[in-house]
Formats: sequence, structure tokens, C-alpha cells
Amino acid sequence: MATLESRLVAFLIVALCAFTSVKANQRLQRSDEDFGPVVRAYLGYLRNEQEVVDDRVSRREVSPTYYRHNSNRIKALRQMAIRLARENHNDYLPELEAVSAEELRLLFGSKPPLNELRVGEVLKNTFRFLGVERAGETFYLFARLDPYEQAELNEKSTAARQP
Repeated sequence: MATLESRLVAFLIVALCAFTSVKANQRLQRSDEDFGPVVRAYLGYLRNEQEVVDDRVSRREVSPTYYRHNSNRIKALRQMAIRLARENHNDYLPELEAVSAEELRLLFGSKPPLNELRVGEVLKNTFRFLGVERAGETFYLFARLDPYEQAELNEKSTAARQP
């Protein structure tokens, strides 16, 4: 009888966890309905990326540290995407990059001084600094400028250098 009770308790715990997970996922998807198709597609892409990372860690293909870092990056990208969509009331998102302080060299070749970064500042005529998101760790978020913006900035900087 005790094993039957323990099995029943274990089943109820598993069922409760599954129900809670489904409800949380439904809340996420419902909150995505507040946005247009482009923002919803990006948020769906981030959900898929999280599923890939979850799958890789479940098969022990990646370390727990790698898993945590990439899950936090996905969370930071999601937070920024939602913030931009709500602030701009626009169904458009630039190409977003989220990097930790140690990864800034990947984007810029050298590490820009973090205390001098200003929101809206353009770096290397390629990225606009959007801000900092804390999602388990600190990420610096950038929007990649589109080719037209890059060309315009390059023309302005070339014209400024000519006498």
C-alpha cells in the first residue's frame, strides 16, 4: 500500500510540474500576441533557440556553464526585443547582438571602454549600442546598422576627413 501511495504522490508531482510548464508556455505565447508578425516571429525564433540549447545540454553535448550563458543571452535578447517593440510601437526589429563584457572583442576587435558606452552611440559605423540587459549575467546589446545606414555614416566620415 505504501508503494501505491508513493507512486500516486510522484505521479501528482510530475503532473503538477507538467501543468505548470504548459501554463507558463501559454502565458508566453499569449504575451507574444501583443506584437505584430515580425516581432512574434523573432520571439518564436528565440524560443526555438532555447529548445536547441535545452536539447544539447540534455544530451550532455555542452557544459552547464555554456548552457547557462547561452540561455541568459537568449533571455537578454528577448527582453530587448520586447522593450524595443513596446517603446517604438512598431513591428520592426533590427538585427540584435548580445555579448558579455568578455565577448566585446568578437564584435569590435578590441574592447571598447564599458564606462564610456552611451545608449544610441554608433561604434565602428556598424553597431548602435542599445543598452545593458541583466539576465542572470550582464549583456551589452547592439543593433547592427542596415547597409544604408552604414554607407551614409561612411560617406559622412570620409567627407569630414577631406579638406
